[in-house]
Amino acid sequence: MKLDINSLQKTFEAHANSQTAAGQKAYLKNHFEFLGIKTPIRREIQKPFLQKAYVAEKAQRRDVVDILWSMPEREYQYFAQELIFTARKKIEKGELDLIEKMVTQKSWWDTVDFLATKLAAQFFILYPDSIYPTIDRWLQSDNIWLIRTAILFQLHYKEKTDTDLLSTIILSQPGSKEFFINKAIGWALRHYSRTNPTWVRSFLETYDLHPLSRREGGRLLEL
Repeated sequence: MKLDINSLQKTFEAHANSQTAAGQKAYLKNHFEFLGIKTPIRREIQKPFLQKAYVAEKAQRRDVVDILWSMPEREYQYFAQELIFTARKKIEKGELDLIEKMVTQKSWWDTVDFLATKLAAQFFILYPDSIYPTIDRWLQSDNIWLIRTAILFQLHYKEKTDTDLLSTIILSQPGSKEFFINKAIGWALRHYSRTNPTWVRSFLETYDLHPLSRREGGRLLEL
């Protein structure tokens, strides 16, 4: 079954709001255009289009991403990643490049964080042998969004978090002045401190992290 992009566009455009769009655009530093559909409304009106059948096959998933990622309004990228997420357990090993495409094109935290903590997270659960070679390649790249994805993909792993890997990832960024990397490090540590506060406390006491990472990472701890 093929997704009817024209019908999706008509539905989204019928709910456009220029005033809301202006605020959304400003919130993301004017990097993207918006139709001005608030998230709860978008998720309600997109329900008829959010079917696994539209992305049941590998070729369908690529087609959806190619089309929707090329559209100027941000709502279409949100829809694309949420649609792909419905088929997350069917993602094939050879589709890592599809996730990387979404991470590295039209990149900002609003899509990258979803892709990292949901799609990349699920991909590595399905294909654990891909974790180390992929993460190593991402860390060697100059792309801050791939690095942020490496930092955050274990965010919801809880007890299954590979702390050796998390430590390696964080310590691979010494002296980084990149806000989105240092913020992600703090977020990952803070989130994991809910599961293993002893490990996070020891890590923060052992290593000299960027002040932002340290502050965010220790927010739930008594340091």
